[in-house]
Amino acid sequence: MKHAVERLRSSILLFLLTGVLFLSGCGKKDQAQVASRPPAPVVVASVEQRDIPVQIQAIGNVEAYQTVQIRSQVNGQIQKIFFKEGEDVRQGQQLFQLDKRPFQADLEKAIGQMKHDQAQAENSRIQAERYSGLEKEGIVSHEQAEQLRAQAKADASAVEADKAAVDAARVQLQYTDIAAPIAARTGALLINLGNLVKANDTPYLLQLNQVTPIYVTFSVPEANLDRVRQRFSSGQLKVLVYPKGQSDSPADGRLTFIDNGVDMTTGMFKLKGTFQNKDRRLWPGEFVDVALVLSTRKNAVVVPTKAIQTGQQGEYVYVVRSDSTAESRPVKTAGAYQNLTLISDGLTTGEQVIVNGQLRVAPNAKVIVQSTMPGPQSAATTASGPAGGGL
Repeated sequence: MKHAVERLRSSILLFLLTGVLFLSGCGKKDQAQVASRPPAPVVVASVEQRDIPVQIQAIGNVEAYQTVQIRSQVNGQIQKIFFKEGEDVRQGQQLFQLDKRPFQADLEKAIGQMKHDQAQAENSRIQAERYSGLEKEGIVSHEQAEQLRAQAKADASAVEADKAAVDAARVQLQYTDIAAPIAARTGALLINLGNLVKANDTPYLLQLNQVTPIYVTFSVPEANLDRVRQRFSSGQLKVLVYPKGQSDSPADGRLTFIDNGVDMTTGMFKLKGTFQNKDRRLWPGEFVDVALVLSTRKNAVVVPTKAIQTGQQGEYVYVVRSDSTAESRPVKTAGAYQNLTLISDGLTTGEQVIVNGQLRVAPNAKVIVQSTMPGPQSAATTASGPAGGGL
């Protein structure tokens, strides 16, 4: 029994010794392979600290500040058009003129009727006064005098009705001149010169869109409602807008509206920003990238997003050591802004990370730094490029 135990122990020791020798040989082989690998050419960037805006990203839609559909308020024929399609018009500028002749005739007819009734009313007033005097003298009866006084009142009322008819005819005549109610930009002309139009008919004659200033509406998840409301109540929030296809020089506006409810079907709530739009970069109906700036994260540790790699153990970066070897180091990210990724753990300011050439790099292998990317512009002084990912 004793000899059997000793043989078992000897076998275990021999197995362990063989494994150690095998692993030692493999390690030396791996080291030899790493040592024999030629240095990989790479591009590096420095780990930096920046002030990064805390943003919420969304897709927005540009809306006109005011929209007016121009319709005729009377029936008539378009006689003159005073603008060109697509041009700016000022408030009160005349746009259309309808044929005035029928309305001018109606006005003159109403004035003629009023003058006739005024003469009749004046005659009735004189007769009533005369009969009132005769009544006092006992020449005419009370009934006769009262009848004339009633007739005078009726004729006076008719004059008042005639005045209202004249005013109505004058308003109808004024409606033949159609002016712009707001300063805006004209759209396509839907009914051309010479056509007959009806009061409040469809289609309308023209649509006016006010584009300076202008609105951008967008929706964000309800999870952001509390912090948006808190910061909105303490002061207006900045809204950055990037037209599609543009990545720099955003339009700068202010959040001016939070909807009074959350859409139950989508879990989103609507916001609206106002932009001066003096350069006319934003146009009604277009879709834009929106970044709502809530605050600024001070001294955040950032690296170019190109440096972040994803493996089976999570996210990592290659750090170039002082001896020109690459170290694979796990990191924890905390969001993204533009082409930068925020690092919450794993890196310190001043270290160099590989941003290009990672496919040729092996852990602990030699690398050759071909170039160094310039540091990202301070996010505290610039807001160029649409935010990617949000914080």
